[in-house]
Amino acid sequence: MISDKIKTIFDNLVSIVFGIILVFIIFGIAIGTVQLFITTWELLAFEGITGHYINLIADVLTLYVLIELSRSLVEYFSTHRLRLTFIVDAAIVFVIREVLIALFKHEIKAEMLYALSAFLFVLGALRISSVLVNQRERCLPK
Repeated sequence: MISDKIKTIFDNLVSIVFGIILVFIIFGIAIGTVQLFITTWELLAFEGITGHYINLIADVLTLYVLIELSRSLVEYFSTHRLRLTFIVDAAIVFVIREVLIALFKHEIKAEMLYALSAFLFVLGALRISSVLVNQRERCLPK
């Protein structure tokens, strides 16, 4: 009886915390989108072809990471479970973002590129396995 009350309090507290995090992520997405449109005008300055494009690409990929994280939180409110696929998708995009920026700026060493490639391989395998497990759970009779 007491454990049921504690579990209910815990579930309510987790929902409140995730709700607050989701509100901040939504604010971050809104502010980032507005800033993206504002800084897009810097591309018209013609300071070279690669001048501000790396910043634009980094900002777009950052917004995508925030969107994927918010999707995982929204999914939590309907299923009361965090879906691993959304979180892994955000991690994959974040690592790819870092690799692209480092490659574009010529600031990455071969060892780091190999390490990040191995990490991306592990994240890809984790994502594929989580999708397979999710499909297997759906097929099992209840």
